[in-house]
Amino acid sequence: MSNPTHYAPLATHPDLVEMQARYERAAASGPAVITDGMTLLAGLWLAISPWVVGFDLTAPAVRVNNLVLGIAVAVIAVALTAAPQRMVRLSWATAALGAWVVVSQWIIQQSSSSAPIMINNVVSGALIMVLGVAAASILKASESTAAPRQTS
Repeated sequence: MSNPTHYAPLATHPDLVEMQARYERAAASGPAVITDGMTLLAGLWLAISPWVVGFDLTAPAVRVNNLVLGIAVAVIAVALTAAPQRMVRLSWATAALGAWVVVSQWIIQQSSSSAPIMINNVVSGALIMVLGVAAASILKASESTAAPRQTS
């Protein structure tokens, strides 16, 4: 058998280094910074919205749902900013979380929601969903701008 110790570490592989550089450039671009910042703000709003809008006592299950999902969205936004090359697929998870926020009020309460809860969650969820898709599109665009590989 061959001795695998003579192989170079994967972290120094030229394709990996180039891919990390692309993701870092994409994450530092203006649209990415705005998208990640707005995602962070949308997540923070979702987390505090039960107390601001005033449904913290009338819908405790929705309150917990919004708090947990808001914190999760904010953490994902920070992670996308800090390490975009590792968090590419989490932007799609953000879009899925936004879709859940839109429908969660009806699923959790299993009855008609009040207007403030409905407006807050539909608008917040739609915004989070759009921002998640935008973040994924920005990172996907950085993948498509990669230089074509040369074959020998």
